[in-house]
Amino acid sequence: MSAPESWKAAYKELIDTITRMGYPEEFGKAIAKNLGSEKTMRRMTAYLYSARPRSAEEIADEMLAIMSDRERWIRKKEAEEANARYNEYLNEQRGIR
Repeated sequence: MSAPESWKAAYKELIDTITRMGYPEEFGKAIAKNLGSEKTMRRMTAYLYSARPRSAEEIADEMLAIMSDRERWIRKKEAEEANARYNEYLNEQRGIR
């Protein structure tokens, strides 16, 4: 299964942005690969345009922050889903629907 066109566009835009800033294409690919999702790649591209980081370390730090935010969001959604299922179970046990 191939990636959607919007994901491919976000991937390419991020790599192009990083290379225009003077960094190697391989660095851009590594950043994009680590971010993984279209939303996180677009968020990183927006950061690059707005913050204009002065070093590869700043870019990598932001990548790690974005990845951390994404993981936190995923854990939150998983917890919300588990809580909803548990509440459904409790309501079924009480005969509430």
